[in-house]
Amino acid sequence: QVQLVESGGGSVQAGGSLRLSCAAPGYTDGYCMGWFRQAPGEEREGIAAINRDGRTTYADSVKGRFTISKDNAKSTLYLQMNSLKPEDTAMYYCAAEPAYRWLPSLSGYYYPFWGQGTQVTVSS
Repeated sequence: QVQLVESGGGSVQAGGSLRLSCAAPGYTDGYCMGWFRQAPGEEREGIAAINRDGRTTYADSVKGRFTISKDNAKSTLYLQMNSLKPEDTAMYYCAAEPAYRWLPSLSGYYYPFWGQGTQVTVSS
């Protein structure tokens, strides 16, 4: 059973930055991993993903502002979020897919393992 634990969420003003972390013991080096978010009343959105080789994929909504990375030695996935906007307000989740993909997917369909989420609130 993969256990994923997110941290680092909080409240920030527009234009600010946050870094989310996802502890995933033993899985960052062999799995595809992704960050997803869901705002109240909205569908879940895949925003960033990384494969075991470090190849990344981003949603257009965050490209150029967010950076996904991982530290295999620490078994931790990160999401650096800069230039935050009020529309970035959501619950953020990390997820793991026990498979190799040359291009990691932003579809939650492929990720069977999920964390509990961390809330990000951006005020204007």
